[in-house]
Amino acid sequence: MVSVIFPAAGRGKRMQAGMNKVFMELSGIPILVRTLLRFSDCSQVDNLVVVVGEGEVQFVKGILKRIPGLKPWQVVAGGSERQYSVWNGIQSIENPSDDDIILVHDAARPLISTEVIQETIKTAREKGGAIAAVPAKNTIKICNERQEVVETPDRSTLWEVQTPQGFRRDILVKANELAEKYGFLGTDDASLVERCGYPVYIVNSDYRNIKITTPEDIVVAKAFLHETAKENPQEKSLENTLKAFVEEIKVKFLREDD
Repeated sequence: MVSVIFPAAGRGKRMQAGMNKVFMELSGIPILVRTLLRFSDCSQVDNLVVVVGEGEVQFVKGILKRIPGLKPWQVVAGGSERQYSVWNGIQSIENPSDDDIILVHDAARPLISTEVIQETIKTAREKGGAIAAVPAKNTIKICNERQEVVETPDRSTLWEVQTPQGFRRDILVKANELAEKYGFLGTDDASLVERCGYPVYIVNSDYRNIKITTPEDIVVAKAFLHETAKENPQEKSLENTLKAFVEEIKVKFLREDD
């Protein structure tokens, strides 16, 4: 079984939108919905686990009930940190097996390709751990606390890590259990797995697989969508279906701001 966990409990302060950024629309369709549909289009994915803030669980369930074409899904409440939200998602998966594959994907990365999803699943199944990444384009500097440059790593060894990140279930569970036991808070799921001594392998990803974090990212994502878009009656129909829902989102969060 392949399950995908989507941590989406963050408030997205850098977006300055007054709402959870994954509820914002991207060319007429909420970011969260676009992301879930990308994974639902992958035949190897079995189920989706969406992790949101405790006060958003029922709201998101109401959204997903309206979306045709989604793989089986569930919505669970997240924790105070992304890592805790992912752990809640892992523990919510029913009838698990140690050799199941669990992917973790940022809900705010709606431009992920099917090819990268499939390759992450394949590599995780064969080797235990896999992360989507792209070669670093820029020179990276390591600085001390005074912002004095102390080292320039060889750029050919550096990768910008994205999601999905995929692992055999037994490995990911052990990594989270040990992190919880020792109070370790990692910057991504792979860092927990690496800390346990398990190898993690790179899957070549796409520079289009951006995480929508700031208003500028919305502009870039729309450009990518426009560049690759084909006449897609299903997507147009979905946009029309969700028009009323998008208005509901705006009303809901405008009220909360009052």
